[in-house]
Amino acid sequence: MPSVVGLLEQRELAARRRVDELREEADRVQAELAVAEQDWKEWAVARARVGEVLAPADETGPEPLPPLPPLSKATAAKVKSQVPVWCPGLAWSELSVDYQRILQALADRHRLRQGPLTCQEMAALFGLDAVPAKVEGLRSKAKRLVARGRLVEPQSGRFMLSAGAAGQDGGS
Repeated sequence: MPSVVGLLEQRELAARRRVDELREEADRVQAELAVAEQDWKEWAVARARVGEVLAPADETGPEPLPPLPPLSKATAAKVKSQVPVWCPGLAWSELSVDYQRILQALADRHRLRQGPLTCQEMAALFGLDAVPAKVEGLRSKAKRLVARGRLVEPQSGRFMLSAGAAGQDGGS
């Protein structure tokens, strides 16, 4: 007969996994939304510029540009995000120190041709106690880096640099 505590732990673990999955999905959708909104704004500016150039000149001067579409709450949060979506040439210095430390540890592993790291191994490497709170904090950051294209998770719970980020070797 299973213990009540054991059953509760199983349910808690399942709930935590579901929360992690939903956070990953939300991060992915927010990243896609930010890219789509930026694209939309660029097209709006392009249309306004072409309209300005093609409009007949009058004595009052050129028409003012129409206002840009307002930032949505998701985009406003994205602008302040500590983890921008990875693209070539984006420096690691754009990230907070915690994220830089994760990337540096994985870059060192990549350079030494060692395999991926678990969050418990990262906690030990950073001198943190491998208690659930610390490990889950690292896992959350690593998952966010995966969602932003900087890390990959070849096996569940094991993280390494993505091919593009590995080629940057420091993100400069």
